Formats: sequence, C-alpha cells, structure tokens
Amino acid sequence: MPISRIAIGNPSEFGQADALKAALAEFISMLIFVFAGEGSGMAYNKLTDNGSATPAGVVATSLSHAFALFVAVSVGANISGGHVNPAVTFGAFIGGHISLLRGILYWIAQLLGSVVACLLLKFATGGLETSAFSLSPGVGAANALVFEIVMTFGLVYTVYATAVDPKKGNLGIIAPIAIGFIVGANILAGGAFDGASMNPAVSFGPAVVSGTWANHWVYWVGPLIGSAIAAIIYETFFITPNSYEHLPVTDY
Repeated sequence: MPISRIAIGNPSEFGQADALKAALAEFISMLIFVFAGEGSGMAYNKLTDNGSATPAGVVATSLSHAFALFVAVSVGANISGGHVNPAVTFGAFIGGHISLLRGILYWIAQLLGSVVACLLLKFATGGLETSAFSLSPGVGAANALVFEIVMTFGLVYTVYATAVDPKKGNLGIIAPIAIGFIVGANILAGGAFDGASMNPAVSFGPAVVSGTWANHWVYWVGPLIGSAIAAIIYETFFITPNSYEHLPVTDY
C-alpha cells in the first residue's frame, strides 16, 4: 500500500541547498504559470469587454493554461519534479515520493508564486482585477466539489502514469505535454461551471489579491481528495511493490 511509504522527513530539509533550490524552482514555475494563465484571462476580458465566460473565452482559457503549464512543468522537472500544484505535491506525498516537510516547503513556494504573479499582474495592468475562482449560477458547492475531485483525479493520474511510474521509460519525455493537455481538456469540461481550478495555489493567489473568498474551500478540498484517490489507485494497482526498490523517497 502506498500509505506505508509516507515519510515525515527531517527538519534539516528546510535548510538543505537542494530543497531550497527545488522550492525556488516551484516558486518560479508557479509564477510563470499563474502570470500567463490568469493574465490571458484578464487580457481576454479587456479585449472583449468581460467576455471570458463565452465559449470562445473558455477555449482561450483552456489553451493558455495548457501551454503555460506545459512550460512550467518542463522548466521545473529536473529541479523539483515540476509539481506546480499543491495537489500534485500532496499526491506525491501520499505515494511516498516526497516527504511531508519538503512538501510543506513546496506548498509555501507554490502559494507565494501564485500571489506574487497576481500582484505583478495587478500592477502591470494598471489595477485590473485578478478574478478569483467562483461558482457559476445554478452550480452549488457540492456540484463544484465533485467537479474538482474528478478533474484533479484525472490530472494526478496523468502525472503518475507519465512522470512517476518507474516503468514509464521514454514516456517521461512527453509528461509535460500530457499534463498540460489534461488540464486544458478539464477546463473545457468544467470551466463553465466552477472555473476548473484543479490547483489550490492557482485559486489562492487571485483570492488573496482580490479579497474574494466565497466557496474558496472547494478549491482546496476537491483537488486534495482527487489527488489522494489518484495516488492510492495508481500506486495500489499499477505499480509493483519492488518498483521503487532502488529509488529514494524524493525521486519525484
């Protein structure tokens, strides 16, 4: 069972050079991702007089997030594993691929990266609003929670299959593409209902800068549940017990 591989880690990790470099990589990747993703939405609103909720706006959001995440994962992959998402980090922790303490370091870096990206966007655009994630009319918190669980399950399952699984072989080189694609596809499916976050940090930055926290818990609870389910299922059914025999706990 993957739970048996969970590691708390050592407090000294907070001061280790490799851990700090990995956290910095997560901060930069998240800043790149949120600046491009959130910024594209703000630009689309400016060009179309707040038309981001139209079908064309959803497609534009899907493409911008898919492209930006592909780059953000790629540039961080060799340093931190390219998580760019607290839910992905949580899934890696559940599977025993990162210690709790290093995971907390990643979370801090990811959340700060998102907040800084939104602050930069607000300044660079002359004070335009960095819109927080919200539920569409007729969509309840329970509906959105299911969306976030299922979409994040798909994302983290993809991460496991293309980046974590020791049997992936050369498949690992297309991991950033696959991860970007599943996020883009999920935005097409869920964007019109709850914004399709799948990433607590992506929701956190705009919420902090805009001061909007309505139903914010959905964008944490849903992704973390979906991530845990994906990690447990993949580790339990598709990875043999001795697959990680020679891999350190922080290999991914």
